[in-house]
Amino acid sequence: MSQQDLPSGAGKLADQYPEIWSAFESLGQACAEAGPLDARSRRLVKLALAVGAGSEGAVHSHMRRALREGVEPEALKQVAMLAIPTIGLPAGVAALTWMEDLID
Repeated sequence: MSQQDLPSGAGKLADQYPEIWSAFESLGQACAEAGPLDARSRRLVKLALAVGAGSEGAVHSHMRRALREGVEPEALKQVAMLAIPTIGLPAGVAALTWMEDLID
């Protein structure tokens, strides 16, 4: 992801502290390579973590990336459905609305 594609807060951090951003990117790459999950599975897990954290910005970010990577919208929305029995109906519905911001 180029710095131009970053959300405003992350882009500002990357511009002001490039060495920290570089270390953060390296950490992300190392974590991605630390196990057997394929790229699609990793993207769905990261989306689920964003949903669980209640982070609209992170949900939007992982949705944009997932859609660019070819993950079908119905699989992405299923993440919100799976959240309902675990973190509650309001949180799952909120996540679904954040996802639909980018699908509709």
